[in-house]
Amino acid sequence: MRILGEDAGNNSIRVQVETDEDLWHLYNIIETEDLVTASTTRREEKSADKLRAEKMEKKRMTLGIRIKKIEFSEDDLRLKLLGTIETGPQDIGQHHTLIFENGDSLTIQKAKWRATQIERVQRAVSESKKPRIVFVSLDQDEATIAVLRQFGLKEIATVRSGRSGKQYEEKPSVDGYHGEIHSKLKFLLEPNMPLVLLGPGFEKETLAEDLKKIDPDAYKKIYVYHTGQSGMVGINELMKAGMGADVLRESSVGVEIEAVEQLMTEIAKNGLGTYGPKEVMGAALSGAVDKLLILDSKLRETDMDNIVRAVESQKGSVIVVSGQHDGGKELAALGGMGAILRYHI
Repeated sequence: MRILGEDAGNNSIRVQVETDEDLWHLYNIIETEDLVTASTTRREEKSADKLRAEKMEKKRMTLGIRIKKIEFSEDDLRLKLLGTIETGPQDIGQHHTLIFENGDSLTIQKAKWRATQIERVQRAVSESKKPRIVFVSLDQDEATIAVLRQFGLKEIATVRSGRSGKQYEEKPSVDGYHGEIHSKLKFLLEPNMPLVLLGPGFEKETLAEDLKKIDPDAYKKIYVYHTGQSGMVGINELMKAGMGADVLRESSVGVEIEAVEQLMTEIAKNGLGTYGPKEVMGAALSGAVDKLLILDSKLRETDMDNIVRAVESQKGSVIVVSGQHDGGKELAALGGMGAILRYHI
């Protein structure tokens, strides 16, 4: 995300969407009753003297919409904002929908910006410069290809080797199973994007060798790790086990999952972990919180600025956890909030 301008006088920030993940950040920043202004299309108003119904052409115009409903689609990565027109050249008070995709820009005006919302904007700006990570989790029979976005893991494709059955004839790896994996990866990988190969056995090492033969330039950043299982289960196993590499720790999802696993471990052994609004707030006010974990949906629904300020004033860190991955689901089961403590209270 890129900040195009700020106006403290009317509490507005103008931003540009630079990555697909920015739409997820905006979904967590924009609230109902915000005023969002953007370029959009709408049918021109009909002249009053026209007697017969006519389908008017759509015209591009800038409209300010008072938001009433917010929708985010993870499948096609679009943000949809529904509301009523408050500023613009026509149709004031009527309903309109703004749809945002990668490359679009918009101005967000709030009655009051919460500290956590400002932090989310700053986080989106800094993380847009980090590469996403592509995983291939495989064994001899099947490969799962997934992408690690800023808000979670997304399964992209499954490739089967076809090695089982009497009709199977062995083919060179580069032309068969591994060649098919390459055909999927070439549409996903971007310059400097890390590729992580994982799974049981030695298939991942053979794949790494074959990919480098196919395109040495495209496959410069390959990381190979052993896991007990393949598929999405194997990817989550790798991440929960401490990620295995700095490249994963640098991703926001990797940090979130690692923090949730640490919290769950501390709670299980009755150690330096606590959860629940009352318990976490008490720990924050006493300066005992080292890491505060908050589910993103909880931040959308509740003003958490007081507890965030209490933690940060005592040099604690705040981790906003996406509800789209396994770590977020575990935190949601705890009520959407937990804390790793410096000491028992």
